[in-house]
Amino acid sequence: MDRSITPLIKDAIEFELKLKPYQQFTLANGVNVFAIDAGAQDVLQVELVFNAGNNFEKIKGVAGTTNALLKNGTSTKTAFQLNEHFEYYGAYCNRGCYNETAVVSLSALAKHFEVLLPVVKEMITDSIFNEDEFTIYKQNTKQRLCVSLTKSDFVASRLIDAYLFGENHPYGAYINAEDLDKFTTADLKNYFNEFYVNGNCVIFVSGKLPDNIFELLNDNFGKLSLTAANYQTLSIERELATEKKYRIQNDVNGVQGSIRIAREFPNRHHPDFMNIMVLNTLFGGYFGSRLMSNIREDKGYTYGIHSYIQNHIGSTAWMISTDAGKEVCEATIEEVYKEMQLLREELVDEEELMLVKNYLIGTILGDLDGPFQIMGRWKNLLLNNLDENYFYQSVNAIKTITAEEIRELAKKYLNPSDFYELVVV
Repeated sequence: MDRSITPLIKDAIEFELKLKPYQQFTLANGVNVFAIDAGAQDVLQVELVFNAGNNFEKIKGVAGTTNALLKNGTSTKTAFQLNEHFEYYGAYCNRGCYNETAVVSLSALAKHFEVLLPVVKEMITDSIFNEDEFTIYKQNTKQRLCVSLTKSDFVASRLIDAYLFGENHPYGAYINAEDLDKFTTADLKNYFNEFYVNGNCVIFVSGKLPDNIFELLNDNFGKLSLTAANYQTLSIERELATEKKYRIQNDVNGVQGSIRIAREFPNRHHPDFMNIMVLNTLFGGYFGSRLMSNIREDKGYTYGIHSYIQNHIGSTAWMISTDAGKEVCEATIEEVYKEMQLLREELVDEEELMLVKNYLIGTILGDLDGPFQIMGRWKNLLLNNLDENYFYQSVNAIKTITAEEIRELAKKYLNPSDFYELVVV
């Protein structure tokens, strides 16, 4: 290497990105396994994704509570013993409940999977939902909720979703303390039996895969009464709020307001979605965005302001989110609308557009660095009924979108009259 010669600088959009293909297996019971074999370290991550999210619950709070208590005791192990088992092997077992799906994941050294997977199997087939554990969970959840409800950003995030989707829609529903007293451990056991023991499931595994990974997964999960997951979201009608502007006084002594500006928006299957991701990044999707440059850097109204498309499988929303001093909340909203107007009326210059394109391609490059990140990309595609063509079309959209297309999209989607507006102080 001749260090007297400056290395060639190459724009990120000049790179040809490749999404490493997955291997697919089918367990004896028909459950699909998607696997990425990559990485230098002998570590694995397994994620069991169930159709068991909030969409499927008939009693508010049951889905999340069931998922949270999966690690709180089986017929042979207490909550302490379960957690101690994972800790002993340096493993991490996590749960998560979302709108359409619920997840149980395990991250550990590959050599320990043979003794760890049977415990995960025990959690998803033999959780007992002990009454004492349920009581402790309710008490802790109520305490956290009580504290959170004093915070303007927490309240704002709950309310804006309710305005956009309706409180009876899974995307807009939120839990109150009294909801936790409306169901029992019997309800949890029924939900567990229907959506975990006899539920729909898909498995994602990534890392440096051992030769016997399929046998391990099949021995532990292939003989269960699970069926292959479908990725169809439930079609639930929205109940949009009739008003568009809301001002909520949450704390009479509050000095800060939490601002949410949002509109309903199609999901990834809409033809505009790929290009919208570029417009959103330019508008408020990264640190150098229009909103950050104006409202943070120039006006000093906030430490940070961001816009993003919510990650829903069904219909979704375009959200602008920030916190600002209560005396400048209205001025902040006015500046947001000014930036929308500029994007509708003026062409973005090529230098700024190139910066955004390079940023987005660089972000994708980072997401392809390592087996867990690659599987994260695949999981996002597969759970949304998309394939690798969508990935390459998205990359091409970033590289080829023009300033004129950006302006036309802004005219179509960035109109203040389409947005719900909320300030919580």
